[in-house]
Order: sequence, then structure tokens, then C-alpha cells
Amino acid sequence: MELTLERIEQRVGANVHLYPLDLTLIPRAVTVLLGATQAGKTTLMRVMAGLDKPSKGRVLTDGVDVTGKPVRERNVAMVYQQFINYPSMTVADNIASPLKLRKEKNIDARVAELAIKLHIDAFLRRLPAELSGGQQQRVALARALAKNAPLMLLDEPLVNLDYKLREELRDELSQLFAIGESTVVYATTEPTEALLLGGYTAVMDAGELLQYGPTAEVFHRPKSIRVARAFSDPPMNLIEAKATQSDVMLNGSLSLALSLPALQSDMLTVGVRAGALRVDRRENDLALAGKVELAEISGSDTFVHVHTQVGELVAQLTGVHVFSLGEAITLYLNPAQVYVFGADGNLVVAPERK
Repeated sequence: MELTLERIEQRVGANVHLYPLDLTLIPRAVTVLLGATQAGKTTLMRVMAGLDKPSKGRVLTDGVDVTGKPVRERNVAMVYQQFINYPSMTVADNIASPLKLRKEKNIDARVAELAIKLHIDAFLRRLPAELSGGQQQRVALARALAKNAPLMLLDEPLVNLDYKLREELRDELSQLFAIGESTVVYATTEPTEALLLGGYTAVMDAGELLQYGPTAEVFHRPKSIRVARAFSDPPMNLIEAKATQSDVMLNGSLSLALSLPALQSDMLTVGVRAGALRVDRRENDLALAGKVELAEISGSDTFVHVHTQVGELVAQLTGVHVFSLGEAITLYLNPAQVYVFGADGNLVVAPERK
């Protein structure tokens, strides 16, 4: 299915939930809606599904205007953050329900296959009320996958699952999406999830669609500071800077050797991803002296918050590192790894992709 949104806008009274936007999804591919809570992701998905009619604009599927067509008349599968299952049916019957409606063959085999992939094969004879919240969410996912609808909408479907299971199911879902025929829209607040799912990413913020394109392209070339912050975890470090005739001055204290195109204003913002900062020096590196304000271990990485002469920075270091509060530290940065944004907040320079 090709889904096209033309000048879609959603208002409730004086409140704007979606500002005018245009979006055409790539058919039979995964599009990730990435943005913080209240970015407009769920509102947009409800318009896509036909649950809500937009205040303005049109929704087209395969070129046909379906703006006023209710969801019951559309072939759409949707999974919410809060699971929805048929309480009087067993897990097996929940998953099989869309297959039975289509009178498909080999229903039991298909149910068993999906249950195994979503780690719920041991619960097929149980009722939803006998399952944990995470298990019920997986049942809802399995039923949506069984429906094999042309358009599949997943609104943060893994948010209620534990970290380990979330990691496993991301991989399983990526494989299921790859071999399926559905156009998939997957909403998440997590940049890492967008990168793992690949496909395409639409970055949203406060009801605006900021950028849409191949996930890797959006990540490596965010068109603005707003996109860069939304597509970074932790958020991209931003440093006030000024262009001079020969270099870029960071916060009036450090010189950064960079070649810039012609600019209308010399006021800049330099962006540095946390993973680009290191504690080991390499050739051409810029040294940023500072003091440790906080060090926290998360999984296999250590996040170090450092007060430097150019401002507060967060470094993401691979492995477990131990730092004392107030400890002197020097962070190193290669100029080739920085982003530069103009006075209008739009991208001027991005690191070259290798």
C-alpha cells in the first residue's frame, strides 16, 4: 500500500496537535515515527488509520482519497502501547482470529510460528487475563502480524516490555517486516530503536514533521538542530560558536579548524554526538579540559557529564569507567566529527560518512 498524506492538519479547539504536513510512505517498507512524548506521533497514526478525521488535508491509499472512510472499512492493523485482546478467547484463538476471518489454511501452523517468534508459545491455551502485561502485548503483536494488513501501525509496541525482551523482539520484528508485504509505521521515542529497525525515519517534534528519509541519512545528516537533538540519545552536545576568517571559535575560548561555506551570519552552533568524545588522544584531536560532574554506567557504556571551558558536555565511553566527582578529565574531539548549524538552526556542515 502507498499511503500519502496531503497537507494534513489536526486541531482541537485552539490547540494544534498537527501542523500542516505532507508525507508519502515508501510502500512495503518500515517507516519509524521518531519523537518525544506529545510530538504528535499517535495523533498522526490515528489519522492514518482512519480513527480520526483530520481538520484539514487528505489521506490517500494507492491514490484513492479515503479521508472520511472509517477504520472499520479499511484494511489496517494497529497495536497500541496498551494491549487490546479478546478476553474470552485463548491466546491461540486471539492470534488466529484474523486468519479465520480470511478462511486461511494451515491456521494452527501459522499461529504456532508467530507464537514461537514472539516467545508466547507456552501460553497458547491460556486466557489473556492469565498473562503478564508484556505477554499480553506480545499476543496483540502476533494478532496484528497474522492479519498481514497492507498497512500496519505500531504505536510504541515494545515500551512495556523489559529491556532484554525488547532487544530480542526488535530483531524478530525486523525480520518479520522484511519478509512481509505490509507498509509498516512504527512509533518510538528511542533513537536507538529507529536505527535498529532501519528503513525510513520521520522525525516529529511538537506536532511538526521535521524530516523524512532513509534512517541512516536522517541520522547522519539531520537538517536542523531540532532533528539532531531528537535523533540522538543522549541528546547531541551543542556549543555556541562563531565563524572567523580562518576557523571556528568555540564559546570564545577554543579554536576549531573547519572549512565552512559562505554564511550570512557568523553566529553558529557546533554539535557533537556523545559518542564522538573520547578520553584517549588521537591525531588532529582538540583537547577539552574539564571536571567530572557525574558518571553513570548504562549497560556496556559509561556516560560522563563534564564541565569544560566550552560548556557542559556528555561523553559516551565504551566499557565501564570509574570517575570521581570533581576529578580532572580531558576529553578529545576530532574536528572531522562535528556538526555545524547556522544562526537559523539549519545544518551547514556534517561529518563525512565512511
